Amino acid sequence: MDGDLALVYMVAGLSSRFDGKIKQFAIIDNKGTTLIEKSIEQALPAGFTKIIFIVGNKTEIPFKEKFGNSYKGIPIEYAIQGFNEEGRDRPWGTLDALASTKGIVDSPFIVLNGDDLYGEETFKILANRLKNNNENMTVGYTLSKVIPEEGSINRGIYKIEKGYVKEIDEVLGIEKSKLHEKNLNETDLCSMNIFGLQLETLNLLEDIVSNFKEEHEGDRKIECFLPVELSNLIKAEKIKMKILPTTGQWHGVTNPGDEEIIRKELEK
Repeated sequence: MDGDLALVYMVAGLSSRFDGKIKQFAIIDNKGTTLIEKSIEQALPAGFTKIIFIVGNKTEIPFKEKFGNSYKGIPIEYAIQGFNEEGRDRPWGTLDALASTKGIVDSPFIVLNGDDLYGEETFKILANRLKNNNENMTVGYTLSKVIPEEGSINRGIYKIEKGYVKEIDEVLGIEKSKLHEKNLNETDLCSMNIFGLQLETLNLLEDIVSNFKEEHEGDRKIECFLPVELSNLIKAEKIKMKILPTTGQWHGVTNPGDEEIIRKELEK
């Protein structure tokens, strides 16, 4: 495909559940492929011209040691999400992570979590539409397929009108056997934090996070989240976001042992 298109991975944070290990480096097949490598392999057929890793002070060196400046001929650049550890307990959140790419992202781009697999078809759909339509895009995954059989989880539920996202509603404590208690259906579409965005939208988001950090300067824990602020921009009619169907299957690593689940799924 013609034109520039960047692939942006949010990999700044370490998970406390993994004892300081980088879960994106979890091995998910018998060839020794890591989770992040599998994700990139799914993405490359869509025709990306640049990969950007948003790293933190604890992930910068390991990622640079592993990937260097290119992957199979695709240039890699690094954005740093830093924060003052004396003044805060954690970084400022996913929108701040994305804002750290200012000056590096210079074209339409897809931003996503680095500890999830989204399926090759998903990347192709988003990339094709991004490069041929001046719109923001996302895909929705069927709720029943991205929540566990037992236990509860939080998900951003899409409210949709005529093929466009009207709101991303963050619903907490979703249990598969009690969807009706949250006014949810198995067929509802939810966000798994993969968005195809135009450069103009990134500029709007950069202003939002800057104002957010100024407003909450004394708070050590509050975070600014990308889906929340995208939803706010949509509701304010400052951006539009097309939602697209995908046959891609989502798999993610949250807890130790999840990589074994992915391994078994990929072997089917």
